[in-house]
Amino acid sequence: MSPSGKRALVTGINGFTGQYMADSLRASGHEVFGGSCNVDLRDSLAVRKMLLDAKPDYVIHLAAVSFVGHGRVRDFYEVNLLGTRNLLEALSNSLHMPKHILIASSANVYGNSQGGTLSESAPVFPANDYAVSKLSMEYISRIWSDRLPLTITRPFNYTGIGQSEVFLIPKIVSHFRRKDKTIELGNLDVWRDFTDVRSVIQAYQGLLLTEASGETINVCSGEAHSLREIISLCENLTGHKIDVKTNPEFVRENEVKTLCGDSSKLRNLIPGWKSIPLKETLRWMLEN
Repeated sequence: MSPSGKRALVTGINGFTGQYMADSLRASGHEVFGGSCNVDLRDSLAVRKMLLDAKPDYVIHLAAVSFVGHGRVRDFYEVNLLGTRNLLEALSNSLHMPKHILIASSANVYGNSQGGTLSESAPVFPANDYAVSKLSMEYISRIWSDRLPLTITRPFNYTGIGQSEVFLIPKIVSHFRRKDKTIELGNLDVWRDFTDVRSVIQAYQGLLLTEASGETINVCSGEAHSLREIISLCENLTGHKIDVKTNPEFVRENEVKTLCGDSSKLRNLIPGWKSIPLKETLRWMLEN
């Protein structure tokens, strides 16, 4: 038992978000256990044993196949949907009931067909298998909503040091760090909501301590930035100019110009929560 008596299970602990989550929990006195680094969530027996060993007071479920371009479609459903079902079923049958369980979904469930600032009540139009698997995960979680203290989060785009370069901002940052002369991107005049991973972690940890059970909550900055602006910020921070070439393969048909999250609900639940400005996130990524 940890000195503070707080035990936390983080699934996906070896992933980008999981590592930051585990570090933050340890810093606040939790004894942290990692699921899915050596436990396959598709193995229901292994999941039950993991919970028996950890006896967590808090569960943060981050394990997922998260790259939209992942080549094996069935992985989205086997891991994101069935793996989550195995976890929730095991939790409902556990003799040690956690105080709070946070399930990370995705703002991808809103799709790309509606623009503006989206609140949690906005219609959902998942446009790819990743988004469908995440929305299905939300629906299946409701089976246990009357038995488990569940909170579902819908994070919008977020980034930071350690994120794979298959994602947009790490790709841009890596080109500037190498002082490349050119970069291939899609439409520069689209506006998206980007959050610092450190702010996301603060939101997750803050939500664990709230009475938000049964809620679905956007995790976002509430501000939109264009890709053109991101390039300009990187140029100003590094003093390096880069030639942006438009690759037609990266341009989506009928792409929504502005897509931003409404963070009002999150800010009401966690007074004082702040999103690190994008410029500071880029500076952190460029200089480290």
